[in-house]
Amino acid sequence: MNRRSILWSAASALGAMFAARGARAATETNASDKLKVVYHLSDAEKVNFVLGNIQNHFDGVGGPEHVTIALVIHGPALKAFHSAQASRDISKRIGDFSKDGVELAACGNTMKAQNITLKDLLPGFVSAEKGAVVRLAELQSQGYFYLRP
Repeated sequence: MNRRSILWSAASALGAMFAARGARAATETNASDKLKVVYHLSDAEKVNFVLGNIQNHFDGVGGPEHVTIALVIHGPALKAFHSAQASRDISKRIGDFSKDGVELAACGNTMKAQNITLKDLLPGFVSAEKGAVVRLAELQSQGYFYLRP
């Protein structure tokens, strides 16, 4: 074998080794990094649409174990999640999303304006005490992608 062949074989072997190592590292990184998404909801007429988007998101990525989702609600849309007013469909969806790990954040300012507490909302909600816009900014600073359908 001549020197050129030996050198080419060695370079090829090294290239294959580094490619395999890089592919393995990329797979390990991707497996541990879940996409993070925050949905912003304020329009009452978009409640069912946004809840449908969240379900479609789960379905599209293969389930809640493949994505981290937060839903931040303020303004008129929050009324749809009052326990006394929520439809069966909305109650079921919110219960399912809560079990799937969706952060359900209700704007503290809207809760004050509507004269309600967390006890008045469907189970699973937390208060965005500083306000919905502050919570949205916090989540975005943590790497969440912002969606406002």
